[in-house]
Amino acid sequence: MFTGIVEEIGNVKSVIKNKSLFRLTIDAKRVLTDIKLGDSIAVNGICLTAENISSSSFTADVMSETLHRSTLKFIKQGDKVNLERAMSAKGRFGGHIVSGHIDGVGTISSREDDGNAVWITIIADREILKYIVQKGSIAIDGISLTVAYIDTECFKVSVIPHTMSQTILLGKGVGSIVNLECDVIGKYVEKLIGFKDEFNYSISQYTGIHKSNLSCKEGNPSIDIDFLRKNGF
Repeated sequence: MFTGIVEEIGNVKSVIKNKSLFRLTIDAKRVLTDIKLGDSIAVNGICLTAENISSSSFTADVMSETLHRSTLKFIKQGDKVNLERAMSAKGRFGGHIVSGHIDGVGTISSREDDGNAVWITIIADREILKYIVQKGSIAIDGISLTVAYIDTECFKVSVIPHTMSQTILLGKGVGSIVNLECDVIGKYVEKLIGFKDEFNYSISQYTGIHKSNLSCKEGNPSIDIDFLRKNGF
């Protein structure tokens, strides 16, 4: 679990890839201070397992599913990356709940200066946009940011100078692809809302009786989830 507060910018030391392997070695400093073999480090918002840790770098293997959903498939030697260690139970929760499991990618379509801040507009698929709400949270390359605008094609964030200077966002221009992780709360809500239909399907599978065929005596309500709850089941 992460918070979306980037601790340092690392440098990709090497990339090894073939049909059966994709391995990154990243130069770092701060995130290595109390890391042990098997610990998690978010690399541009992607939760990776630290292996072969040295005093100045760590190595991580990347699975094909992660490559498919994220920008790691484009990464190369010399690239800068956002780094964050897994959240400490004694640390401050300065961002929001970030799992490090990327939902997909978006494309920066515009950047606009606004006083001391920068407006960044990102185009994304509707399957991602449906989980994004205005004034809600979004992780962009592992950076916890507040959504300032959202429509059916894109969303916008306003980035302050400190965030720009402490992350790789400063080097992201129009056309750059970024990793996106939506707030997990919306996904749980969607799952729970859909659970009623899944439950009804399971009932019909195991009993051969569809919920619509279950009813009380004439004039009484049909037996459904709400009816069962109200009657103590």
